[in-house]
Amino acid sequence: MLATAHSATLLGLASYPVRVEVEAHRGPPDFELVGLAEASVRESRVRVRSALKQLNVDISECVIIINLGPADLRKHGSGFDLAIAGAVLAAMREIPNDALLDVLLLGELSLDGTVHPLRGTLAHLAAAKKRGVKRAIVPRANEAEAAMVDGIEVAAVANLRELVLAWRSKQTLPPVPHQDLYLTSHDDSVDLEEVRGQLVARRALEVVAAGGHNLLMMGPPGAGKTMLARRLPTILPPLTSDEALDVTSIHSVAGTLGSTLPPRRPFRAPHHTVSDVALIGGGGDTPRPGEVSLAHHGVLFLDELAEFKRTALEGLRQPIEDGEVLVSRARVKVTFPARPVLVCATNPCPCGYFGDPSQRCACSRERVRSYRARLSGPLLDRLDVQLTLPPVDVASLWASKKGESSAQVRERVLSARAIQYSRYARGEVSGRTSAALSVRDLERVAVLSRDTASMLAVAMERLELSARACGKIVRVARTIADLAGDGAIARLHMAEAISMRTLDRPVAQSAVA
Repeated sequence: MLATAHSATLLGLASYPVRVEVEAHRGPPDFELVGLAEASVRESRVRVRSALKQLNVDISECVIIINLGPADLRKHGSGFDLAIAGAVLAAMREIPNDALLDVLLLGELSLDGTVHPLRGTLAHLAAAKKRGVKRAIVPRANEAEAAMVDGIEVAAVANLRELVLAWRSKQTLPPVPHQDLYLTSHDDSVDLEEVRGQLVARRALEVVAAGGHNLLMMGPPGAGKTMLARRLPTILPPLTSDEALDVTSIHSVAGTLGSTLPPRRPFRAPHHTVSDVALIGGGGDTPRPGEVSLAHHGVLFLDELAEFKRTALEGLRQPIEDGEVLVSRARVKVTFPARPVLVCATNPCPCGYFGDPSQRCACSRERVRSYRARLSGPLLDRLDVQLTLPPVDVASLWASKKGESSAQVRERVLSARAIQYSRYARGEVSGRTSAALSVRDLERVAVLSRDTASMLAVAMERLELSARACGKIVRVARTIADLAGDGAIARLHMAEAISMRTLDRPVAQSAVA
């Protein structure tokens, strides 16, 4: 008898439907599987045979032929086990054939029939909903992901026996109730008020959060670079529902979701020994997202930037600019979203104390130049805000007066973001934040007066800035104007934006005004 079940396979974040066709009849025992299946899929026959044996379903005297269609689509992973088992049972008339109609089956079987969790369940369900699939059955361990998808009836099972009993009795498994996530942007364990001194850097962090800009901080050890970076998420807006789905889908596909869903923006801080693939994404015939994608809608913090491999850093140039990573392999091409706020920190020299008032740096000028040369010009060009942090004054460390809290700064960030989102909602721009504005968007919403444009031109000449750097400065100025609630970019806004692009130069006092 012939039976058909429905499953899916992942290519990047995209889920593609797979038709599982099974033909079973009496004869010399055989179990054939065709349809461009990789080793992990072909091994399913061992798992399925053992799981069926636990249900007293003997296939030792049967010829079973399985076809995974479409035949030209490469299948990988162990998520087809549940669909294969269901189709085999239907083909052997152990369950009603109509039990498999219009239902998506996802899950890996163990030898005893336990249904194990599957990577990318959320991506599968979201795609199935768009295709018009009405029902789905997923592993019990993926129940939290299933609850995020509305508009499709999803049941969760712990083992194959539970599912087969429901099929045989023609009972409907209870659907997983839809639940809205409680979303927050901040971690209560850290707060911006804990940062003493560094007023200019605090202001820069506010601008970065308001406009989604990338940041580079250069300073000696103990200047507060890491402390500032780890507090950036506390002043970012909460995730929207759509952003939460994006973040959860990426982490689900990567297998890093765990038992809880991310309630806040991700913060990723890979070690400087990270490989190119781990940072950018890729790996073999089934590419997975890298750190830059795992930090999507959040913060990617690269500490000790000059210590990272040059090839890994240069690989960031295209994702920073385009907001996505295209991984090309001989057999497959996949795209991962990658639009985090990139925060980088580095020392000014190998020993870390170049320019320190204590004059304890022993590095020669040539060593300093060689150290700085590890960061290419094209990469630095893509970092909107670039600051030199001075050593923290000892007196400010023990000052009784605290700085503004994360909650206070976050209110201003939310107000500026609201202005930017309203432009996007009205169709004036194609980017939701200032950092994502295209050149055409800038011409519409960042019109410069003659005096402001003249100031920018002088800065470009004196600081030897590129055209890309000029655009970055204008975007930062647009954010500063939004923080002030001003519709036009004034000279004061432009002066502060320029002061945030002068690495190794004194920062203008307007930055703390």
